[in-house]
Formats: sequence, structure tokens, C-alpha cells
Amino acid sequence: MKYQQLENLECGWKWTYLVNKWKAGEVITRHIDTSEADAAVSDLRALEHDPTQVLDWIDSHMAPELENKLKQAIRAKRKRHFNAEQIHTKKKSIDLDYRVWEKLSYRANELGCTLSDAIEYLLSEASRSEKASKAVNSLKEDLSKLLD
Repeated sequence: MKYQQLENLECGWKWTYLVNKWKAGEVITRHIDTSEADAAVSDLRALEHDPTQVLDWIDSHMAPELENKLKQAIRAKRKRHFNAEQIHTKKKSIDLDYRVWEKLSYRANELGCTLSDAIEYLLSEASRSEKASKAVNSLKEDLSKLLD
């Protein structure tokens, strides 16, 4: 496996995931009775500072339909966590207006590449264009000096 599993860290992520799902109004327990579900959720919330106990809570109370989603979320979180340790694998983000993103996306589709590749391509094209423009202006100045 490429990414190391760290129990304490991942238990904390699982606790956070489950609490966020509960706060969003989703059912996180397998219990049908609301009093049992409320008791299970209060037990979960009490485990905030003892993350390794979350595994026992998951075995006892978590809704079965959340199992795959939880595994996927933790796998993605683990990948982001370890990728963030190195600058070249760390995910970067930029803030784009929708219309800018739309134009960039259209251009990327035209070029058959990713958004990052499209940005890189457009920057290199702008740089080449700027260099060519400077060269033409320099030639114009030299010609005008020769003709004067």
C-alpha cells in the first residue's frame, strides 16, 4: 500500500466524518428507534477526545450503508494527507469566477487536456507572443533608425 494507515489519525477523521454527517441531518446509526439512535449519537460525541474508541462505536452502531462511503472518504483523506507532505504532490487551489472557469474549460476541451495543462499552455503561448512582439518592435525601431 502506498499510504501508511495511522490508527489514531484515521479514527479522528472517522469521528469527524460521522459527526459532520449527523450534523447534516443524515442517519448514521443502524437503530430504528429514535431514542436508541440519539443515545448512540451522544455516545459518539462523547468519544471526541478518545478517537480509538470510535472503531468500537462503528462496529456497534453505524448504519451499514455508510460503510463504503466512510471507507472512501478516509482513503481520500489519507491520500490528501500524505500528498500534502511534499510541495509537488500537494493539491493547490485557485479562485476562479464561473465565466473564467467556463472559458478555460472550453479551451481545455478544445486542446484535449486538463485545466492545469490548458493554463500552462496559455501562459507559454502568451510568453511566446510577448517575445515575438518585442522582437518585431525592435526590428521596426532598427529599420526606422536606418531609414532616418
